Amino acid sequence: MTSLLQTYLLTCIIIYASSLLLPVLSRGPVYKPPPTVERLTERFHPAPVTQKMSTLYGGSNIQMKSNGAYADIILDKTSGSGLISKDIYHHGFFSAAIKLPMGVTSGVVLAFYMSNSDVFPHNHDEIDFELLGHEKRKEWVLQTNIYGNGSVKTGREEKFNLWFDPTQEFHEYSMLWNTHHIVFLVDNIPIREVIHNQASSSVYPSKPMSIYTTIWDASDWATHGGKYPVNYKYAPFVASLGELRMEGCLTPKTNSSSIASCSKSPSLSTSDPIDGNDYTTLTRQQTIGLNWARTKHMFYSYCKDTSRYKIVPPECNA
Repeated sequence: MTSLLQTYLLTCIIIYASSLLLPVLSRGPVYKPPPTVERLTERFHPAPVTQKMSTLYGGSNIQMKSNGAYADIILDKTSGSGLISKDIYHHGFFSAAIKLPMGVTSGVVLAFYMSNSDVFPHNHDEIDFELLGHEKRKEWVLQTNIYGNGSVKTGREEKFNLWFDPTQEFHEYSMLWNTHHIVFLVDNIPIREVIHNQASSSVYPSKPMSIYTTIWDASDWATHGGKYPVNYKYAPFVASLGELRMEGCLTPKTNSSSIASCSKSPSLSTSDPIDGNDYTTLTRQQTIGLNWARTKHMFYSYCKDTSRYKIVPPECNA
């Protein structure tokens, strides 16, 4: 009798506990807060989208908001869309606040990146943020990549699960690029650092680049290697961006292949991501943030992919 009573009481406790958990689980993942780091973005002034960027393609799928401070870029059955910076930069700090499309987004890619493939088609450089849609809700994947001097045969991808829902509000995606290192940051937390040294010098981006933001159909590769294509039943896919911070060394478009003609923005007098001592290495707080992001949220690195690379790229062992 005592045993039956204990079993009954235990069952009641389990049912009651489950009733408390269900409302929490129904709201989706519970995200743990990241470590505290310096807010690097606050050192640079935000600019309207219309001041810094112009239409690259898909003009009918680009909608300016708040007097040009923000923009929606849209993918539907007719077209994707994209913006390109009005200036070309050789080193600097580049950031955008982005909110991603909700719902089923398999095959959709939102890219915020730097490239010079239009000027150097055979030996271009690239620094990439790529946000990859998913077949389930709220499961966007963040991918980073770099190319230097046309080294496209070796993909240097690293992939992360985000520690927040990127569809609910704006989050900052930032790139710091100078002669010392390239740093990818999300909400000011470094997630990847590419140090410029002898091992990486041949593939380190070294030429002036434009900044791009695009949304497009990548059904052939984006979601589990193309297993889940874009389902246009859920279109249009709308991404919003704003709070652009683009500070660096400007290169005239008429001479974009020349590094010698680069001139710094006047606003860099107090905070210089190109030559400033504060931007040569990560701080202690930033290093803690980097280690947190990579141990807790990175799930793929090309340096660990021995099935893809029988010989690990040299920068992985540097």
